Amino acid sequence: MHTVERHGRRIAYRSRGGDADGPGVVCVHGSGGTGEVWAGQFRLASETTTTALDLSGHGASEDVDAEPGPETLEAYAEDVVAVAEETDASVLVGNSLGGAVAMWVALEHDLPLDGLVLTGTGARLTVLEDLLVWLRDDFERAVAFLHEPDRLFHDADAETLDRSRAAMHDAGRAVVERDFRTCHTFDVRDRLDAIDVPTLAVVGEHDGLTPPRFHERLAEGIPDCELVEIDDAAHMAMVERPAAFNDAVRPFLDSL
Repeated sequence: MHTVERHGRRIAYRSRGGDADGPGVVCVHGSGGTGEVWAGQFRLASETTTTALDLSGHGASEDVDAEPGPETLEAYAEDVVAVAEETDASVLVGNSLGGAVAMWVALEHDLPLDGLVLTGTGARLTVLEDLLVWLRDDFERAVAFLHEPDRLFHDADAETLDRSRAAMHDAGRAVVERDFRTCHTFDVRDRLDAIDVPTLAVVGEHDGLTPPRFHERLAEGIPDCELVEIDDAAHMAMVERPAAFNDAVRPFLDSL
């Protein structure tokens, strides 16, 4: 585990493959997660430096005092920029909220990028109103809802489900609600054509949270964007089908 400081807070990250020749990737987790969701992607470290961070308030990273919405989105973007600069990475890989953060960095920051991988995400991430209420008033119900089939996972094993639930509980209700409310305000549908780097959109076949049509919109709106669908996976395809996910990402990285 390594840390980098940004605006007085320490951001934790894991990195492997420092001697690899690839462009270097930084993987950004989604709401209530940590960098550990990218464990399967460290298999790419023989080809490119692979880094996964914990966003502020998640895992081993210090929290940030930010209101849900644009303020939190910008704080998370600063986390990503700090880690990318520290590791000399030029490709961002983002899942769900992490995909929104990656797009925000591409649109609003001067970080030199060679590419984006966007998975389980979209140009707009409206959250079900009932889920927002449960996140505020009945956290256990919210966590249970997210772990029903074809939301976060299609058919994950019990250990994977337990790890995912535990990560949300470790982050805590306030942080997870902040994450989802930040997703709820995110909308860059009218700015997709300004993303000027090659992009790969990867969607799980059964993703009920950000379904294939969200990724089709990315592929249509981003000037240089390829779409890949992962069979037998839902919102977190990189966890549920890590080998298939990596097989989709490798040729994209090679093309850069």
